Amino acid sequence: MKEYEIKKISEYKWELVLNKELGMRVPGIIFSDKELLEHASKEETLTQVANVATLPGILKASYAMPDIHYGYGFPIGGVAGFDLDEGVISPGGVGFDIACGVRLLRSNLEYNDIKKNIEILMHNIFTSVPKGLGTKGRIKLNEKEILDVLKCGAVWAIKNGYGEEEDKYHIEENGCMEGANPLNVSREAIERGFNQVGSLGSGNHFIEVQKVEEIFDRTAAQRFGLYEEQVTVMIHSGSRGLGYQICSDYLKVMQKASVKYNINLPDRQLACAPVNSPESRKYYSAMVCAVNFAIANRQCLAHWIRTVFEKQFNKSYLKLGLDLIYDISHNIAKFEKHDIDGKQMEVCIHRKGATRSFGPNIAGVPDDYKDLGQPVIIPGDMGRYSYILLGTQKAMNESMGSTCHGAGRLLSRTSAKKQVNGKQLQKELLDTKGIVVLADSMSGLSEEAPVAYKDVRNIVDIAEKAGLSRKVAKLVPLGVIKG
Repeated sequence: MKEYEIKKISEYKWELVLNKELGMRVPGIIFSDKELLEHASKEETLTQVANVATLPGILKASYAMPDIHYGYGFPIGGVAGFDLDEGVISPGGVGFDIACGVRLLRSNLEYNDIKKNIEILMHNIFTSVPKGLGTKGRIKLNEKEILDVLKCGAVWAIKNGYGEEEDKYHIEENGCMEGANPLNVSREAIERGFNQVGSLGSGNHFIEVQKVEEIFDRTAAQRFGLYEEQVTVMIHSGSRGLGYQICSDYLKVMQKASVKYNINLPDRQLACAPVNSPESRKYYSAMVCAVNFAIANRQCLAHWIRTVFEKQFNKSYLKLGLDLIYDISHNIAKFEKHDIDGKQMEVCIHRKGATRSFGPNIAGVPDDYKDLGQPVIIPGDMGRYSYILLGTQKAMNESMGSTCHGAGRLLSRTSAKKQVNGKQLQKELLDTKGIVVLADSMSGLSEEAPVAYKDVRNIVDIAEKAGLSRKVAKLVPLGVIKG
């Protein structure tokens, strides 16, 4: 294990001091408390922060969010911005589950309206939503349709009856990210995506029916239409097998490109190519296809959930107030404008397990939230709580407009399975907390046990104290569906 000099800047901000002997071009900046920093150092995550700092054209710093943990190439919770002329694009800085993200729906229902029938509601959602590893969705796309999904995202879904036009204004990129080129997506990736639109997937993906337990910012909560005891629905899913295949395909391309462009890498998992190279342009356009696929996927999942609520409560989802608060991805690369040494520059931002956290009056924030800042949705584990926050101007200055994306793992999936029995966990959550948990796989449930994750309250508090985002409301699970 390499030794690094770490300098304390504040209680919640630390500097991994620039070490040119290790090839670092910029320092590392880690938003953390002392305890979580020590945990990160034990699992070699700081080495990954330092490795990212060696990449050509990196600007300001290699950033790590409070939920940082070990990942492929980049740490999960890693953020890096690159100069367009001298910088690079790296698939490892986006991850395999491209555009994995979170969507939050509000409702006009309160806990008392559903508490007697929560098990029926969850079973109905469970049977209505395809889920699990390799699962096929309810939508079978033909060749033209899947190309339209890759190019148009949630806009395709809405045009085909899976939601309302108003939904797209509360989705990142208005539901369709520009720059997609399906010609740069392999046939294998396309085939993996044919039958997976509108499916949940496995691992840490979930659907939760929740209630609002606590409000921290009443002005912002009112704007979002949130109040105590209100029922909300959170969806966490991504680009499924299509996104995974795109990442796999382009890691091979980038490994060759790194050699071609004489880029010296401390870790081959950081394989990359110059931003304006043919390899990076092709990867980026394929990545955007996966982003649009993921957004369309969450749009369709929301449609199935709205349909279940309609049947159970015998009202349209519009009358039930099942409106979209926001949908945002946390595995993505984007071209954004940021202040670099006092100058506004367009840079290529990689966020891997990190959420965009734009402050008030920044381009890209929905018009009706513009004066507040961008909504930030941070899921926790199935036994505790999740949060909705707001982006801040300080995040723009300190972390290139980024914050955490979740609790962050404490235990590997293998360790969690050894420690936790899925069936017992399911019973315990129901008996002790009244949380209805449904899953296709008890083994998969063990992997996602609360003990496997850090306490998201601590993560969110660090993010708020560091100024990266500010709390609006805390949400607690009533029912959880896992793949």
